[in-house]
Amino acid sequence: MTAQTPRHLPHALTAEEATAVRDAVAEAVLGTPTGLRADLEGDPDAYLRLVSASRTAAEETSRLLRNSINGARAAGHSWDTLGRVLGVSRQAAQQRFSSSTRPSPAGAGESGQPALKVLSPVTAFDEMALLAAEGRRGWHVVDSGTLSHVLESSDRQWEHRRLLWTPGSSARRHLEAEGWALVSETTFPWGYYTRPLDVPADPS
Repeated sequence: MTAQTPRHLPHALTAEEATAVRDAVAEAVLGTPTGLRADLEGDPDAYLRLVSASRTAAEETSRLLRNSINGARAAGHSWDTLGRVLGVSRQAAQQRFSSSTRPSPAGAGESGQPALKVLSPVTAFDEMALLAAEGRRGWHVVDSGTLSHVLESSDRQWEHRRLLWTPGSSARRHLEAEGWALVSETTFPWGYYTRPLDVPADPS
């Protein structure tokens, strides 16, 4: 049974948009593995490859859903609103998707290790300004979570950028060619980048 689009929500996908998303996922499953679509005509083993591709898609869409919810929380949306988007109660949404996503600065304080701290709370709308200020003081992102970033200290200033997550995009390759380093391969919908500057950190 197909889930009903929550039409009473002004930000819900239209029926056409929902269908396009589903079609794109189905096309990725059938079209990405080499020769799968043709092999399904006569090769029984192709159906096992189809199961494998479908499992991979399910795992990835599950990860994207959880990260999208983390992103919505970082943008200030409540569990009540998210429950309505998901078609479940606030309690059900929170129980299923709430997790301790605030990263911990592992290794902080250990001998010979750089100082670490957690910048929290941050939102999708203020984090870049906060990271710019921290970067001038020599701190840069090494890990991210919902409403927070783990920062590492250094004696240089750092720049921070974020880019909507598009693996293999020309914008990503352009940033990397200019010396930007991607912080995490698992951030969604944003990819966070850092770059050191040849400028001493501001002691203030």
